Amino acid sequence: MAAVDSTLKALLQPVVEALDCELWGLELQSGGKRKLLRIYIDREDGIGVEDCERVSRQSGSVLDVEDVISGEYILEVSSPGMDRPLYELAQYERYIGEDVSLRLRFAYDGRRNFKGRLVGVDGDEIVLVVADTEYLFPVEGIDKANVVPRF
Repeated sequence: MAAVDSTLKALLQPVVEALDCELWGLELQSGGKRKLLRIYIDREDGIGVEDCERVSRQSGSVLDVEDVISGEYILEVSSPGMDRPLYELAQYERYIGEDVSLRLRFAYDGRRNFKGRLVGVDGDEIVLVVADTEYLFPVEGIDKANVVPRF
């Protein structure tokens, strides 16, 4: 699935940027009869429904022509929201000092789920402090990570 994700990113990033938005991330989920392609977009002054509609229309057209996703799929475009997922090192760097919850691909110290303060990025690893213990996690070993919103 990683090859499909990189192909999708290469295909959709110019489309999203041409519409004055940032491609925050992509999720391609398979299950049942249809697949779900979720495109997260962002912009400094925020994302509105109109932005999602424009990106959805343009992305849908490109995806139909290029036929990257085999079979039927649902296309969903949205803002990453307050509990935004984190995909790349640069995104982690933007949220240093924030609380982050993450799930690892494989267990570390007998667990896969961690929640703590993101205190840095070191090479290709993130530095997370959980209950006064500092952990280094390679980004490629993280299955899912989200910013924990503050209210």
